[in-house]
Amino acid sequence: MGIFPITMGSIVYPKTLAERILTQRRSSAEGDEMKHTSKKILVTGGGGFLGSHLCERLLKDGHDVICVDNFFTGTRRNILHLMENPYFEVIRHDVTFPLYVEVNEIYNLACPASPIHYQYNPVKTIKTSVHGAINMLGLAKRIRARIFQASTSEIYGDPSVHPQPEGYWGHVNPIGLRSCYDEGKRCAETLFFDYYRQHRLQIKVGRIFNTYGPKMHPNDGRVVSNFIVQALQNQPITIYGDGSQTRSFCYVDDLIEGIVRFMASPDDFTGPVNLGNPTEFTILELARRILDLTGSRSEIVFRALPSDDPQQRQPDIRLARERLGWEPRVPLAEGLAKTIAYFEALLRGWNKG
Repeated sequence: MGIFPITMGSIVYPKTLAERILTQRRSSAEGDEMKHTSKKILVTGGGGFLGSHLCERLLKDGHDVICVDNFFTGTRRNILHLMENPYFEVIRHDVTFPLYVEVNEIYNLACPASPIHYQYNPVKTIKTSVHGAINMLGLAKRIRARIFQASTSEIYGDPSVHPQPEGYWGHVNPIGLRSCYDEGKRCAETLFFDYYRQHRLQIKVGRIFNTYGPKMHPNDGRVVSNFIVQALQNQPITIYGDGSQTRSFCYVDDLIEGIVRFMASPDDFTGPVNLGNPTEFTILELARRILDLTGSRSEIVFRALPSDDPQQRQPDIRLARERLGWEPRVPLAEGLAKTIAYFEALLRGWNKG
């Protein structure tokens, strides 16, 4: 079954979905009884990199999933394989407009997350963060749903504290090129905690650090996808600055596990909580690892560093370890190998096309 033509606010219903919504199901092909009642869950940004992985995980866990996306940066390709699942549906919708659905939980992931995309239309980016948060919080308040906010390590800006704990307030330029994203996410956090204090809403705020894996957008300008695509095409590997700036890279499966555990945590654990891999690498180290894993003939070239680009980024995840029993498990070499295989298949498909 393909994806039907859909318009703003319309719903794609896979076969027999209406007959099965909000029912209990079996947890395996062998017919074991489910140990919990399935939930109806809304995932905004569900067609994106993280959102599509989250939809897969929630379906695997036995839930009914509504994926909401305007497909600005998300792609139908990411969720095409889910369309035959009778417990999955898609709404094409922009979260800057109100949405009316009945669900038990909301994961708010809708927002462009790479500089190329969020700087394309900075006013729209901040509207997505702020108006999107207001609309999803309003929905959660009306239906009394628990809601997760996908916040970001960009909250910390170019940090003067290293590694970054949740209590650090950040070092952010409020009028720079990255501010539409950084300050939009900061404002969204404010809104979440004001709704929590004023309306006793069940909130969860997770600050997501650099994450990579299959389904990353090949042209989003993020360092892992950039380096891999350039290496596979034997093009120059472009490093901005001298490559000494550091990042910490979390494989997507580890991150999704952290998000799901956080959402299932007690009501009084609202966050914010850092979700990322604390192992730190320089950008130059990352480039060399990708060259080794791909066997590429690419050269490394250096370009001027963009404004407000953080020099170091490493999460302090002690809170996640203590409260969620969570920490990343997938080492960088293993995660990169899986991501490289994904991009190899993607590029082969492009060449055939």
